[in-house]
Parts: sequence; C-alpha cells; structure tokens
Amino acid sequence: MNEVEIKDNSFLRQFETSVEGHLAKIEYSSQERKVFLTKLVIPEAITKDEFKEDFIKSVLHHIQEKNLRVVPTSPQIAGFLRKNRQYKEMLPVGIRI
Repeated sequence: MNEVEIKDNSFLRQFETSVEGHLAKIEYSSQERKVFLTKLVIPEAITKDEFKEDFIKSVLHHIQEKNLRVVPTSPQIAGFLRKNRQYKEMLPVGIRI
C-alpha cells in the first residue's frame, strides 16, 4: 500500500488529499464514536487505478488510530470493505456489509 497523506477537514466534514493539483475526498458524518463514510469523490483526472484503494486504506487507518468505528454508507467504500475483510473489526456491532 502506498500511504496517501490525508487531511481531516472537520469544517467541511471530509477527508481529503491533493493529487497533481486535484482534490480527492471522502465525505463523512460522525455520531457517538462512529464515522459514517457517505461519499467518495475522485476527480477523473486522477487516473492511477490503485489510488482509490490506497486513499480508502489511508482514511480507514486514520479512523482506526482514533479508535472509532466506521459505517460505510457509500457503495464504493462498502464494496472495498467487502473485499478487504481485515477491516471488518472496525464495523459497529450489528452492522453487516
């Protein structure tokens, strides 16, 4: 995995990173020690196939370091978690994807 440097923009409630002058972001909302990942936005100009996966992994590691749970409401992020079962322990009790 290539670590992607992310910034938690709490004012806009999004994790973001700049790649080649383009802003990629994952929008979120938080509630009771849970982070709801609601929308993944990657500009078309970012063409590296592995970037999306690396970006999601970096955001998940950031959330994990804060000892929070994650609820993926974005279909793209839920699909990533389905394929990468090592992040399953980050889901709150009772949440299945």
